[in-house]
Amino acid sequence: MKLIVGLGNPGLAYSNSRHNIGFMCISRFARQHKINFDKKQGKARVGLGKVAGQPVVLARPQTYMNASGEAVGYLADRYKVEMDDLIVIHDDMDLPLGKIRIRQGGRSAGHKGIDSIIYYLDKEDFIRVRVGIGRPEPTEDKGAEVIDFVLDGFSDNEVKTIAPVISRVSDAILCLITEGLETAMNKYNRYPKEKSAT
Repeated sequence: MKLIVGLGNPGLAYSNSRHNIGFMCISRFARQHKINFDKKQGKARVGLGKVAGQPVVLARPQTYMNASGEAVGYLADRYKVEMDDLIVIHDDMDLPLGKIRIRQGGRSAGHKGIDSIIYYLDKEDFIRVRVGIGRPEPTEDKGAEVIDFVLDGFSDNEVKTIAPVISRVSDAILCLITEGLETAMNKYNRYPKEKSAT
């Protein structure tokens, strides 16, 4: 059983924000594999199904980002999920816009949603799919700058970059399920090669 979680904030006001890239990616993956988020379990919207013959639980926590661990902890316990089978998709300001980085374990690097998951699980060794959203222009008030940036929507130019990345993350999740962590890291922890001009 794989538990695959996309992080974000519930509600229409946040639906297109940078912080919700995890929701966008898990929703794309669910549509691709015809899985509906038609259940409420604990504090998450959940979809159950099979991908490449393997049972999966797809989840979007409804707790707001900073309390994501409440939802993830409940589901991990309910489905007796090992850390190798927990995949969390989230935004990352330390990566350039559109860059994907897959890894297992490690600290949160200040991401409040990951902080919360580590706290509730009391473990760090789950798999993360980090999606780069870049950083805001520096201002005098760094705290407000970061909050405004992650809760704001992508610009028109950024949408052109991020739209294909959402599809690429969906492919990366499938690769994690079917081929494993090492292969997925080798395939997706770099920018796709540009096509040669013909």
